[in-house]
Amino acid sequence: MAQTSDPEPKPRGPRRPRGPALSVERITQEAMALINAEGLAAFSFRTLAERLGCQAKSIYHYFPSKAHLFEALVEQCIAEAADYPETGSWQDRMRAATTTYREMALKNPGFFLYFGTFRLNNRAVLTFLDRILRIFEAANLPVEARARHFRIMGYYLVGALIDETICYSRGPSAPEPLPIEVARRDFPAIMAVGPFFGTDQHKRTFDKGIEVQICSIEADIVGGD
Repeated sequence: MAQTSDPEPKPRGPRRPRGPALSVERITQEAMALINAEGLAAFSFRTLAERLGCQAKSIYHYFPSKAHLFEALVEQCIAEAADYPETGSWQDRMRAATTTYREMALKNPGFFLYFGTFRLNNRAVLTFLDRILRIFEAANLPVEARARHFRIMGYYLVGALIDETICYSRGPSAPEPLPIEVARRDFPAIMAVGPFFGTDQHKRTFDKGIEVQICSIEADIVGGD
């Protein structure tokens, strides 16, 4: 009987390049880098898996859902925002805390919109918020005044830093913007302040806003409101 030759093996497709072993730290690092580079809308476990050189199902072993992964990224941001000194007056602590918070936001511009709207109700975040509230407590504000100023500061920080990270200049625009020479002629008040809206001016404006908040707190202490 004639021997039959074994069928030739079918050619395999290109193998996915294997990167370093997966870990919580590597996944969160690459997820944050992906979001900051491409934005929240472009994120998925599939795109993250391509970046990691693995299958998407491998990520689920560490994070059962995108919500769990994003919570880990929130806690990573909190750790960065909490890296400020506890020394000096309450005013110095307030300046240090808000400056560090801004630095965290600018380091993670793609993720900050999610962070800024995250419901702050897990242990890591509440620990951070409790620490911030102790700065208001150190100012000897009554409880209600503490609550009011804490919320006002939150409004300011989130609004200012969403503007800085998303960047107003990259937002939607009129289909036919007004020519600059017409704007200068018809709206001189707006055009006069325009040079102070540039990104090179953001830090000075941010710091000015914090000083306004501090002055308002000091006024409540003096006035006993």
